Amino acid sequence: MESFDGTAISYRQLGSGPPIVLVHGSGGGLHSWQPVAEHLAARFELWMPARRGYAPSGPGRSPKRFDDEVGDLEALIARIGCPVALVGMSYGATVALHAVASGLPVRSLVLWEPPLYAAGEELAPALDEFAALRTKGDRRRADRLLAEKVARVPTALLDLMDAGEPADDEPDDALGWHRDLESMAADSTDVGRWSAVTVPTLLLRGADTWQPMPATLDRLANALPHVTYTTFPGQMHFAPSVVPEAVAAEITRFLPRS
Repeated sequence: MESFDGTAISYRQLGSGPPIVLVHGSGGGLHSWQPVAEHLAARFELWMPARRGYAPSGPGRSPKRFDDEVGDLEALIARIGCPVALVGMSYGATVALHAVASGLPVRSLVLWEPPLYAAGEELAPALDEFAALRTKGDRRRADRLLAEKVARVPTALLDLMDAGEPADDEPDDALGWHRDLESMAADSTDVGRWSAVTVPTLLLRGADTWQPMPATLDRLANALPHVTYTTFPGQMHFAPSVVPEAVAAEITRFLPRS
């Protein structure tokens, strides 16, 4: 599919029923929603795009802005031909908020832990350092930087997650991450602006996800006019991959069937 500026956007489609667009997070891709999608495909028609910057979609222009990804979703929804439920994971959930606020034809919204605290000028140093590490090809230090300075993973958990050099067959998401950081650095941490999002919204998070995510999501829940706020006991940010059946069950309960 060709987006508004000529960028090629690839997507995967499966299932049948009311349409859902699943938007992946940073460091993700076409595979990101697959574990959850397997439990949704019997009841819904699923559209899973690879966001610009993530293969096999095109790189898009630089610096990227959230408006670029809203334009990509607008083109995809036009291809679908009717209003959709929009489901976003992490950074993809922030994209989904921007899409709904811009007026795209979205009938329901599901958000998994949008990192709304990671935005603004304070990210500029991390963007510059990441670009330098990317140029050097130092993926291990670049990944550590993202986890520490952007996601703000606690040090103890960072050490557990640091498993050494990435495997040779592991996808290189550096370009996608770079583009995402450009968007976040140009964005705002103002959670109150999302009070303009009036569609029914399901906000999901893991009970054990580290701060400042929980406090940020509490503020978002207070800002959204029509929100259902659900927490997964014993889970962190990675629950869509760890307990996909449970995540799919919550989405299914929330979304209308027709």
